[in-house]
Amino acid sequence: MPADASPETATRFDELVQALARLRDVNVVAAFLRDLCTTTELDAMGQRLQVARLVDEGVSYQEISRRTGASTATVTRVARWLHHGEGGYGAVLKQSRR
Repeated sequence: MPADASPETATRFDELVQALARLRDVNVVAAFLRDLCTTTELDAMGQRLQVARLVDEGVSYQEISRRTGASTATVTRVARWLHHGEGGYGAVLKQSRR
């Protein structure tokens, strides 16, 4: 959560994180995400994860944009968070390689 986030936003974020962390069943996670997010939001998050995976594999930004439909600005932003963020993308990608 950004340092300038309001206390309400930080609390909501923490509650969301805790809710997700408690879920162990993939079907329950899927149901929760479908209830929580719009189709557009789910697609955008899925696209960012796909972009992160391709960046991690060393695919060029232009090729990632072509394959995923993400703008090069989105690819650049995801790459920046992958390499200099909180480590979330890296942790998820590491888990998926197991």
